[in-house]
Amino acid sequence: MRAQLLERVGELDGAELDLPDPSGDQVRVRLTASGVCHSDLHAFNGDWTVPFPLVLGHEGAGVVEAVGPRVRDVAVGDHVVLSWFAPCRRCRACAAGRAWLCTGTRALEHPSAVAGVHAYLGLGTFAEATVVPESAVVAIDPRVPAEVAALIGCSVATGVGAVLNTARVEAGETAVVVGCGGVGQAIVLGLALAGAREIVAVDRSEERRAQALALGATSAVAAAEGEFDHAFEAIGRAETLAALPGLLARGGQGVIVGMPAEGVRVAIDPFDLADQGKRLVGCNYGSSVPAVDFPRLAELYLAGLLALDQLVGRRRGLDEAEAALDDLRDAVGGRTVLVA
Repeated sequence: MRAQLLERVGELDGAELDLPDPSGDQVRVRLTASGVCHSDLHAFNGDWTVPFPLVLGHEGAGVVEAVGPRVRDVAVGDHVVLSWFAPCRRCRACAAGRAWLCTGTRALEHPSAVAGVHAYLGLGTFAEATVVPESAVVAIDPRVPAEVAALIGCSVATGVGAVLNTARVEAGETAVVVGCGGVGQAIVLGLALAGAREIVAVDRSEERRAQALALGATSAVAAAEGEFDHAFEAIGRAETLAALPGLLARGGQGVIVGMPAEGVRVAIDPFDLADQGKRLVGCNYGSSVPAVDFPRLAELYLAGLLALDQLVGRRRGLDEAEAALDDLRDAVGGRTVLVA
């Protein structure tokens, strides 16, 4: 199969790899689409420590080609979305229904079925196919387009989940979204779905501000100001993270969704948090349980309640993966997706 291989920081090259048949509880998926996420850019830029060589990509969708003898939940021909945080289904967090906190996952080891090569977060979706554990594969309605299905696997689950699962935004509340890339745009969609009465989108990119308005933001600005019931940070920059408490009304909630580079530290005023009853919470994967939330998000899309088509920006071929990372760095409007 063809794949895009990260040999070292800042160098992505095409490669031919021999992908084995699945064994045990493994599933082989022919990939039809892969989103290009800021986490991929972090790895490419060297912001995060990853092993080399590495097949990049973790936001994928495809069709099951083969299954190992212990696979029970999916079958050949199923249309599936991949989860980059494949839960072990056995640890205390998994047993409590909090798969996003799984302590038994191997995803962060970047395991791969190809000897001598790592797969980013165990998936490696910048490729024609991949072999992953069954818990990383979730079947969804085949009517969902591949480009939309891929985004459900990361940016949509993270953004919409941040609103519905983590923050539990109620109808009539107010919110600000700082950073309107792929995840920030999904947060805007989630807020509109939740019935927020004021949704302020903040981004330096005029194109992304226009995109946020089209998705349901009530206003879009280049710099954040005001006080809100909820403030979502979807960038992961020290300066925007530090500013988050200042955007909260009394009793407000700040949700850290953006993933910063390793070692980033910010200063906050703890007196302000305590005196005003404000709180900051971290959000991993939108507090999502993939087996439950992926099909639910697909159903909301098919019912016309989540305009996920509008999140899809440029479509590029697999060999254009590095150009797709440039799209992300240049803050183009929608999410660039690599398509088969």
